[in-house]
Amino acid sequence: MTRLDDLPDFLNALAADVMSRGEWGKVADYIPELARVDPAQFAISVALADGRLISAGQSRTRFSIQSISKVYALACVLSRFGDSLWNRVGREPSGDRFDSILLLEQEHGRPRNPFINAGALVTTDVLLAGRAPKEALSEILQFIRDGAGDDDIHIDASVAASEKATGFRNVALANYLRSFDNLRETPDRVLGTYFHQCAIEMTTEQLALSGRCLAGLPDAPMLLSEVRRRRIAALMMTCGHYDGSGDFAFRTGLPGKSGVGGGILLVVPGRASVGIWSPGLNAWGNSMVGTEAAERLARFTGWSVFG
Repeated sequence: MTRLDDLPDFLNALAADVMSRGEWGKVADYIPELARVDPAQFAISVALADGRLISAGQSRTRFSIQSISKVYALACVLSRFGDSLWNRVGREPSGDRFDSILLLEQEHGRPRNPFINAGALVTTDVLLAGRAPKEALSEILQFIRDGAGDDDIHIDASVAASEKATGFRNVALANYLRSFDNLRETPDRVLGTYFHQCAIEMTTEQLALSGRCLAGLPDAPMLLSEVRRRRIAALMMTCGHYDGSGDFAFRTGLPGKSGVGGGILLVVPGRASVGIWSPGLNAWGNSMVGTEAAERLARFTGWSVFG
């Protein structure tokens, strides 16, 4: 038997071990709807290059993908506008919190990368050019649905409303960007779209399937060019876990993108796409159990972009 033949047993054992230890981290309590989520949950799904989808835990429970949506928004912008985005957003790790205003001030309103909140707001602003928020959101949703091969992926309106009611730091970031003329739409318009984008909910099975196009798997729909897949994966590796990106890369050797809803999208180029969820977060705002699970999966399979 190959190592991947043992994967179902490994994932079930991993889920059982996680549940028995009960070390969960802290949910994102600054978003009221996420504060209500029980942290004692875990799911993992692996979409393989041979077409198999292998899952363990609560893999059909929906959760808020939050900042994982930034990967799909970026993919949509690059597909529509090409590399012009990089005139307004950098491609370097931030080394700071995902919602920090400090670097934005030091670097005159040009966000360090598209995965910190300021950079994501600029990405959303670009996606809004010349159309209504509903159209921009529909493009992101359709990209995800096409990638997953599943139309049953939606926005949780209650989570979006919760973020709008409490997202004061994002409001500050949007207005600061506008002061440097790095938002072309009104802050309210960009923020409304961004909050709804982050409120997309998925299962780990849907997340793993949607990531196949980023991993370049044989059965994935052709939504991105090879060059753009590589560049998005590079940004996921260096910036996908905020100021914990170096630690995540060190532990897994793989590109990943986290969200404060506890999700992680893990990309294994040419081999697999992985969705992981556990809502309790570590000090960097990334899933505590999910990060450990990603590390253990990489160790078990030997997967790494470094050979």
